[in-house]
Amino acid sequence: MTQNILTSSGIVAVPLIVFSLISFTLIIERCYYWFQIWRREKLVINRVFSLLESDRKQAIVLLQQNIDLPIPRIFLAAFQLKRQDLETVQVALETSARAELPNLRRFNTVFDTVIAVAPLLGLLGTVLGLMTSFASLSLGDVSQSDTIGVTGGISEALSSTVLGLVVAIVTLLFANVFRSLCRRQISAINAANGRLELFIRELHFTES
Repeated sequence: MTQNILTSSGIVAVPLIVFSLISFTLIIERCYYWFQIWRREKLVINRVFSLLESDRKQAIVLLQQNIDLPIPRIFLAAFQLKRQDLETVQVALETSARAELPNLRRFNTVFDTVIAVAPLLGLLGTVLGLMTSFASLSLGDVSQSDTIGVTGGISEALSSTVLGLVVAIVTLLFANVFRSLCRRQISAINAANGRLELFIRELHFTES
């Protein structure tokens, strides 16, 4: 059935297939990215806070080993400062957190483009298919109409609509999931930054 839809969708099938391949590739990349965060980040951060109480250098080494994760990158930006007073650390954490936002929202614009354009391409295929059908009709003598042309045009109109909607719907579902994960990660970053600030505040209070 899928093959029939692709073959009968007409010329608009080409850009829709390209869009679907782009969307599929980016979805796989984002799934891998978020899976790594879900699988490792919380464990790494808990381990880092445990090490900070006894071995700061080992905590930094652990962060460097997991620099592909957002929160370890943010923490490293704070730990690599020459000054470790609370205000300086807060500025470093906030700046690094903002710098992570493009990574968290990566490919959102591409997904939005696919979601918006795919149904329009499907609609374009519908119009082209109907034009083919009407061109095959002989208004004066229906019996002399090109039956194959009429049915082919209708098939192109329906198939292109289905293909465009499928590409848009699948992309929309995953894009919404990624946006939800992005919001959760931002909350996790804020919580981790607050936890680190409290740790530094308590450390300075103990030293004084």
